[in-house]
Amino acid sequence: MDIRNEENLRRAFAEFKPEVVFHAAAYKHVPLQELNPWEAVLNNVRGTQNMVTIAKETGVERFVFVSTDKVVRPTNLMGATKRVAEMFVECVNGESRCRFVAVRFGNVLGSSGSVIPIFEEQIATRMPVTVTHPEVTRFFMSIAEAAQLILQAGSMGEGGEIFLLDMGRPVKIADMARDLIRLHGLEPETDIPLRFVGLRPGEKLYEELITEGEGIVPTTHEKIRVLRGRHCELAPLNAKIDALIQAALSYDAPLIKSRLKAIVPEYTPQ
Repeated sequence: MDIRNEENLRRAFAEFKPEVVFHAAAYKHVPLQELNPWEAVLNNVRGTQNMVTIAKETGVERFVFVSTDKVVRPTNLMGATKRVAEMFVECVNGESRCRFVAVRFGNVLGSSGSVIPIFEEQIATRMPVTVTHPEVTRFFMSIAEAAQLILQAGSMGEGGEIFLLDMGRPVKIADMARDLIRLHGLEPETDIPLRFVGLRPGEKLYEELITEGEGIVPTTHEKIRVLRGRHCELAPLNAKIDALIQAALSYDAPLIKSRLKAIVPEYTPQ
């Protein structure tokens, strides 16, 4: 299902009549979005607008937007466009009876594009394990834990919140690669070397879950925190998003980045 196709979305909503929507559809490959910024905008931003609009029209009761730690001080198109979508979902709450919330977290082990399957394939073929940088770190959780916490955060939302999942301590990717090699009964550098290939376009050494100054409060769940009560005006935001989408439709990368920065001032494209 292409979330950019309003007709297909309306047909699906009319057929299944969902009461709760978990919106996790997005492009997530950071370097590819740096090369195709218009696609990032049209899918991650315009697609989210379509989902929200149709959810409001069809009487959806609860809408949970799955966000990412890359929205915090974004340096790439993926993070910046997801932050715009996150802001839109937060801002549209109160426009209908649907409760709109967002859930922000890091990487999911074993998901599509995750490093684990890539490392596994490289180890199986005795190829060097490729890591971008010796110091790069990421937050991780399992698919089961992520799904459970998203469901719980979505159920406790009153509308307008951004929930933060406790990701634990960040993991150094090089250490993860070495541990995985050892789990296969091999020795790092002796049997299989690590090769550092450099950060890819748009990537940061480390990710964060909150921006400095964002006020967070605990919830009844020990692994879920929440950002509440931030002021938002929908009409000005919609105007800026419309201008961003027009830039995407013109395939003008510098203009896209400029208009993204107008919405997300902390965005610092590489």
